[in-house]
Amino acid sequence: MYPTLNLALIQTYLHWEKPEANRKMFEDKIAGISHDVDLIVLPEMFTTGFTMNPDVIAKEESEITVQWMHTIAQNTNVAVMGSIVYREEDAFYNRLFFVSSDQEMYTYNKRHTFTLAGENEVYKAGNQKLMFEYKGFKICPMICYDLRFPVWARNTENYDILIYVANWPKKRINAWDTLLKARAIENMSYSIGVNRCGMDELGFEYPGHSAIYNVLGEPLAFSRNEEVLYAKLHKEHIENTRNKLKFLEDRDTFNLIK
Repeated sequence: MYPTLNLALIQTYLHWEKPEANRKMFEDKIAGISHDVDLIVLPEMFTTGFTMNPDVIAKEESEITVQWMHTIAQNTNVAVMGSIVYREEDAFYNRLFFVSSDQEMYTYNKRHTFTLAGENEVYKAGNQKLMFEYKGFKICPMICYDLRFPVWARNTENYDILIYVANWPKKRINAWDTLLKARAIENMSYSIGVNRCGMDELGFEYPGHSAIYNVLGEPLAFSRNEEVLYAKLHKEHIENTRNKLKFLEDRDTFNLIK
C-alpha cells in the first residue's frame, strides 16, 4: 500500500505582535478541526505577523511558542509546522519549526530575506535547505520570499512535498498563484502554500489564496477566506506520474554556490 498524508492548512488573520493572543487563536482553531489529519500547517510568523521590530517581542516568547507546538502535537497526535520570530543569542531569525507528535523536531531558517521590507537588515538569513521524512513522504519546507527563487527549490533530492508558509500581500498575489503552481510542475512534487488573510498594522492586506497543487499543477484546494483547507496527498500519484513522465531525469546538472 502506498502511504497517504492528510493536511490541514490554517488560513487566518493574525494579531499584530501579540504571540499569546495568536497562540490562543490557533489553539481554538486546531481544537475545531473535524477531519483526521496528519499535519497542520500555519502561516509565516504566525505569532506576530510580518514584523520588522522583533525587539518588541519578549525574549522568552521564542521558546514559549516552540514548547506550545510540542504540546499541541502531543495533545492532538498531529504534527505542526509554521515559522516564528526566533531569537538566538544576539541574532533574530525567521525560523520555521516542524514538530511531530513523537517530539521529532526540524528547523529551517528563511534563506531569502525580503529586502523590499528590510528583512535582510533585521533577520539573519539561513543557508541550509531542509529535507525530512514524515509518514512515508519526503518534505521540503520553505518561507514566503523563497518562492521567487526556483534554483533554491530545485528538486535534486527527489522530495515529494514542497511547502511554503507566507505573509504574501494582495498587491503581488498574482505572483504567488503563478509561482506556487509552477513549483509543482517543474519539480514534479506536491506544492503547498499557506498564506494569511486580513490587514496588518502597517496597512498591508493579505488575501489568502492558500493552495495545494498536485504533481501536474492541478489544484486540490484553494481559498480566499478565513478557514481551514484540507487535502489528502497520495504517494502513488507522485510515483506513477514520475514513472510515466520522466521529466526529472532530464534536469540540467549544476552546483549552487551558497
